Amino acid sequence: MRKARRNPFGETPRMKRRRANLFMLVTTIVTVVAALVGTGIFLIPRMGTRAADATPNQNCTLIVPNQPLSAQGLATPYQFKATDPAAGPCNEANADQSAFVQGVIYDPTTGQFSVYNPLIIDEGTQPAVMPTVPTLPQGAIVGIWFGFNANNLHLQGAQGNTLARAHCVNGLGQSLFTQFAYCNAVAFFAAVNQGIVAHMVQVPALGTAKDGLPCPTVRDFAVIDQDQSDNVQAQYLSLANGQTAQFSAANQAALQNATILDNPSDNALLTRFIDPTLGCNKWEAPNLADNGSLVASLALDEVQAAVYQEAPIALVPLNDPMTTVAVGDNNDPSLAKTNLYRLGVDQIPAVNEQQASGAAYCANLLKTGMPRLVLDKPLTINAQTPDAGAANNLFTFLAQRFQASYDNLNCPMLLNIPNPVKTKTDANGAVITATFNMQATGDPISTAPAPNCRINGQTVNGCTGTATINGQSCTLSFVNNTVTLTCPTKQN
Repeated sequence: MRKARRNPFGETPRMKRRRANLFMLVTTIVTVVAALVGTGIFLIPRMGTRAADATPNQNCTLIVPNQPLSAQGLATPYQFKATDPAAGPCNEANADQSAFVQGVIYDPTTGQFSVYNPLIIDEGTQPAVMPTVPTLPQGAIVGIWFGFNANNLHLQGAQGNTLARAHCVNGLGQSLFTQFAYCNAVAFFAAVNQGIVAHMVQVPALGTAKDGLPCPTVRDFAVIDQDQSDNVQAQYLSLANGQTAQFSAANQAALQNATILDNPSDNALLTRFIDPTLGCNKWEAPNLADNGSLVASLALDEVQAAVYQEAPIALVPLNDPMTTVAVGDNNDPSLAKTNLYRLGVDQIPAVNEQQASGAAYCANLLKTGMPRLVLDKPLTINAQTPDAGAANNLFTFLAQRFQASYDNLNCPMLLNIPNPVKTKTDANGAVITATFNMQATGDPISTAPAPNCRINGQTVNGCTGTATINGQSCTLSFVNNTVTLTCPTKQN
């Protein structure tokens, strides 16, 4: 059965995300003065219902411009419309149904990367600010990835062969990935991986987090959720009349009353919240639409994870809701669709169903993801929540996200272990406390009364004992379902 809608950055019920967009900087929106027209800003009043007031249609179509991998194609706005107009309009400015496009450019002669996020506008409108055509390196290889804040995003080519020529993949046949799609990703990652082998591409090391472990990646079981690698970090600016513009310092200055639209995802959760909290750095590249300012991207996140993530490595499993195929009232696993998704995010295809086992994925979520969430509680409990409507700090946010993912992946049945997370909410439904039951019974992976902790490659059985961290002997203790890490104060 399909699940109910998810919350941003994470999982609660499914049929997909969105309540309010997490990163929207809500400001009072007023009409921009006509004097801005002289700067290249076009204000075209919308007819009918304003985008922000429309009842969200959960199924939308994005018209991909011709030759989207070219410089001109990147600068040509994608057009957004309802897949079924009878179900209501699709408006890019409506945060509950916004779509996003992220382009990443690889120069095989230098091994360097850049980012250009094509703009999305409502069909029949004009951009608030016309995009500038980027200058691409000769021989550049472009990959494009898509994210969506509602249910099903359908790609339609501006011409009959547009999608095929750009190697766009929206799912398996008529079975969509739902919120995700990509164009030319396979060729992009193949070229990048060749550059890595040839020592042309230098992938930044992960570094060591404040918890003594390697900094996490988008394939760390402490980061992933029920459908990993499923959205992008692109942002847009939105005006009250429904027009949109690319996110840039220049456009922000010109459109001072605009709202920021974001595509909450595992990637943004990692690079904007988890990394800063754990003292880790993200891999960034120049944004060609914003005067070269550095930005993170899904493609670079995946490349870095492919190079450095230690086992166990989170790869899209058969029970990922985005890779199942609807059969009647059920969603059945599909190895072909799972592998098609994996190819779009630089993951190794599974040879058989065992290599994409949902049970193994759940077990690793329980055995390696959960202990790190508990280990990092002293850091995350004092960190900003990505969504105040979902939880009151980063720890409780990650806890409720784990809780929902565990259920939505059907882990209780696959492992015969009940959900280990219990949460308490306030009157508004935001999670304010969370506890992890780390002594769940019936675990088919291990009979230990407590989970094992991995510290710098060293396994501490039952999370009780010592581990060497940064040259110091630190003590781990597991008491009252909580892992405590104690290290001696370093003397100067």
